Amino acid sequence: MATAIHEPPITTERPTGGNGSPPAFPPHEESLRSVGDRSPEPARTGIWIALAAIAMSFAAFISALIVRQGSPANDWQHIAIPGVLYFNTAILILSSLTLEVARRQTASFIRAQGATRNQALAWLVATLGLGLFFVAGQYVAWLQLRSEGLYLATNPNSSFFYLLTAVHAIHVLGGLGGLARVIRRLAPATPILRKSTMDATSYYWHFMGILWIYLLFILVLKL
Repeated sequence: MATAIHEPPITTERPTGGNGSPPAFPPHEESLRSVGDRSPEPARTGIWIALAAIAMSFAAFISALIVRQGSPANDWQHIAIPGVLYFNTAILILSSLTLEVARRQTASFIRAQGATRNQALAWLVATLGLGLFFVAGQYVAWLQLRSEGLYLATNPNSSFFYLLTAVHAIHVLGGLGGLARVIRRLAPATPILRKSTMDATSYYWHFMGILWIYLLFILVLKL
């Protein structure tokens, strides 16, 4: 004789914990990725405040340069800008392009839209390498000035050249630290990278590129 087996009724109630609250379920992979895709406003506000402070600092340096150039003293001697600076500029512009590709690849990976972690990491590492090349190129420019007998205290022109390029290079090193942080957070099997971290790093890096182009214009025009 056949026996009818009745299935238990389907219920939509979630099991509760001991105190009546829902238990903490481990998030799925997609949930983990969506968590990393959030972009809290404080991070965006903080980076814009930092960039505004940097911009004001360089505005003060450039104002001091213009005032010093117009002073009655006859010690303003124009210097030849090292040609390597133009190569460095191209490197920095290229690094902004690779970072934008890395940013898109990272977003695609986090949202599971086709890109892989290795692709995103490769573009980030390429950006990091180009940034290091830029800093190394700036050092080459300083060596060229030294070979011509132009040091920090030789004349006002060389002083401002070393000051502006060195302070900018220090800020670029800060951007390299940010890129290294992004790479470190994206590399684990379960990424802990937030979209706000990637965005803030990108904004900072692009700002360094725009700032350098402006500084190069000032150096060529005024020194």
